[in-house]
Amino acid sequence: MEKIVSKLLMYGDMPEDTILMQLSKVCKELHSGSYSKEDLTSRVYKQIKRLLILGTSCAFDKNLWHNYLTYLLIMDENPFSLTCEKVGSKDGSVNHFAKSDFKAFKELFDYDFSEIEAALDVDCFSCITNYKAIDKPELMYNGNVSEKVRSLSEELEKTQNEEAFFDCITRFYKEIGVGAFGLNKAFRIHEIQGGRVEFNPINNMDTVVLDDLIGYELQKKKLIANTKAFVEGKKANNVLLFGDSGTGKSTSIKAIVNEFYKDGLRMIEIYKYQFRLLSQLISQIKNRNYKFIIYMDDLSFEEDESDYKFLKAVIEGGVETKPDNILIYATSNRRHLIKETWKDRRDVEQDGDIHRSDTMEEKLSLANRFGVTIGYYKPSRQEYYNIVTELANKENLNISSEELLKEADMWELNHGGISGRCARQFINHMIGEQ
Repeated sequence: MEKIVSKLLMYGDMPEDTILMQLSKVCKELHSGSYSKEDLTSRVYKQIKRLLILGTSCAFDKNLWHNYLTYLLIMDENPFSLTCEKVGSKDGSVNHFAKSDFKAFKELFDYDFSEIEAALDVDCFSCITNYKAIDKPELMYNGNVSEKVRSLSEELEKTQNEEAFFDCITRFYKEIGVGAFGLNKAFRIHEIQGGRVEFNPINNMDTVVLDDLIGYELQKKKLIANTKAFVEGKKANNVLLFGDSGTGKSTSIKAIVNEFYKDGLRMIEIYKYQFRLLSQLISQIKNRNYKFIIYMDDLSFEEDESDYKFLKAVIEGGVETKPDNILIYATSNRRHLIKETWKDRRDVEQDGDIHRSDTMEEKLSLANRFGVTIGYYKPSRQEYYNIVTELANKENLNISSEELLKEADMWELNHGGISGRCARQFINHMIGEQ
């Protein structure tokens, strides 16, 4: 194995603590003839445990070794894989090095562990190459990752040479992508050394779709139209969803990401205290072959906060043009985002019918940077009944309409008033009661 790993070039700069590199070191010591059987066995078991942990978290199945190698190939963001993500497989000198690496990976796929098992008197490799995962879908935090890795792994198993391996991998890079962005829908960020941003996948994102949001048809239509234009490479606008709490603003954003994920849409959630990282974030994703929504939930600023000025410049108005593959979608309970006070009107100048206030204009200008603004308002009593009834029908609740609405009225009186969120919570309560 150590000789095979030493041939890797494009994919050869893996950290020393990766499972593949550690097993390669074990094989090297085994072949040197100078080793402690107990020490090597312990080190092998440690890497097998790591494989099992990865396999459990991603619900890998059948051949964990093949799943692991496939996972490495998918996650490795190198010049070759990133180029394939953008333009697919093109003729070029880099293909020579890539095919050499894929020949090595093909050898790793077909690697015979019988030698190391016999020398150390273990059978763990035979077990992980014929593995039966626990068939519990609810244990899969990210079934999307599992499905893609296992599917590609099975395709690679059937390849006969590095040419077929090359075709299979490059097709995946072009159709799905490479790295975490290729496998996941949504991310949060945190700052790492050097001021760079690290993207952390949100593995348990709500699977809600727009049909689950009852009512608000005009709002959903506007949101879909803007997002559809965006993923198709047409001109689109930043979006502000504003209005009463519990009306479905955040749900709409999650649903739109779920619906357009297959078209290359990804979401990055960012909090107000992270606005200083926006420029670095944008620089790291602007050349990727995805469409990114930078999502800001419950966006608002108090009177004494000035971060909105930085956000305003980043959205539109800075020296550098915002990349075409990035939009900002925000939700807020405030239409104008920034708290206004009566003292903002002290600098009003009046001249006939002309009214001007520099302070007020400064505060209103942030909301104006969003080309699409969509209002979400509390439903009427009848709309609330409609939401409750449709949700109850979807959940097949066994209760009469009269009793359902009576219970819904009693629920909303004690749970914040009429809203879509209140209706959803009420239905969840009813499901738990049955």
